[in-house]
Amino acid sequence: MIDCTFENGNKANLRHVVVDAICLKDNQILLVKRSQKVLQTGKFALPGGFLNRDETADQAVIRELLEETGNSGKIVKLLQVLDNPNRENEDRQNVSFIYQIKVGEKVSDSDAEVDSIHWLNLNQLPKKEEFAFDHHNILTSNLDKVELKAKG
Repeated sequence: MIDCTFENGNKANLRHVVVDAICLKDNQILLVKRSQKVLQTGKFALPGGFLNRDETADQAVIRELLEETGNSGKIVKLLQVLDNPNRENEDRQNVSFIYQIKVGEKVSDSDAEVDSIHWLNLNQLPKKEEFAFDHHNILTSNLDKVELKAKG
């Protein structure tokens, strides 16, 4: 939660805004393994992160994909806005904009938040407990909405 004081002196706890990228190619999903520098170390996650000031959610998801995987990307579509305040394994009550992304070229290295990058078969996903936060739920609940024919 973000502690905030408004102009009139009233205080509030506000929620973070994050973006998550579901990247598919040839029946595989792009996942990252989180480094020791971040929460939920060693767990699989969808590429994504916090929205920066002065950027749109569309800009943030492409930036986060680039930072965490080194790949460019293009938005296929917005799949879901997840605003449930009681998300499993979430302590910050994040509001997530979840996108399907077509992955482009590898243009740089990944950042220090990521230990490794994996393309995994959709039929052989890691176990739920191997995922960070509620990313397993996000992925499995959105698979019926993705365009599987969108090649990366």
